[in-house]
Amino acid sequence: QVQLVESGGGSVQAGDSLTLSCAESGRTGTPFVMGWFRRAPGKDREFVAGINRSGNLRENAEYVKGRFTISRDKARKTVSLQMNIANPRDTAVYYCAASSSFVSRYPQEYEYWGQGTRVTVTS
Repeated sequence: QVQLVESGGGSVQAGDSLTLSCAESGRTGTPFVMGWFRRAPGKDREFVAGINRSGNLRENAEYVKGRFTISRDKARKTVSLQMNIANPRDTAVYYCAASSSFVSRYPQEYEYWGQGTRVTVTS
């Protein structure tokens, strides 16, 4: 059974950096396409960043471009989200997701989800 476990959340001040990690287990063979989503208080879940199987294609949401970077370590089966220049609007629960198809901004394209890790950015 595929499991995704996020870590690295916490509370930071505006302008600080934070790195989230997601560890995948339970499957061998073709790597998943991976994505990060977030859900801010009172808002819908939204796409943050995605990365393809080989790690050479990334897609970022407009509101994180130039600040967040997604990367993966295929050998360790981990995906990271480097968050720089955090601002209070980044406060949310961040979820790691895995897809058997392609990088997508739509959560319904992802079959597996982690439990989430909370990030709070204070001004």
